[in-house]
Amino acid sequence: MAKKNSTPKATTTPKKTVRSKRIVCLVSDEEDRIIEEYLKKYKIENKSSWMRETILAFIYKNLDEDYPTLFNEHDMRR
Repeated sequence: MAKKNSTPKATTTPKKTVRSKRIVCLVSDEEDRIIEEYLKKYKIENKSSWMRETILAFIYKNLDEDYPTLFNEHDMRR
C-alpha cells in the first residue's frame, strides 16, 4: 500500500480580480468607427479588456513623468 503524503500540495491559482465598478464613456460615430477598425485590424476580440489595459498603461506611463514639484511650470520658466 502506498504511503500518503501528509504535506498538502501548493496550489498556484491566480487571485481573480473582481471588477465591480463601471465606467461609461461616450464617443462620436467617427471615434467609434476608428476604434472598431483598430480592433478589427489587430484582431482584438475583448474590447473591454483592451480599453482597460490601454487606459491604465497610459496612466502608469505618465505617473513617472508627473511627479510633484515645488513650483508650477509657469513659475519655473520665468
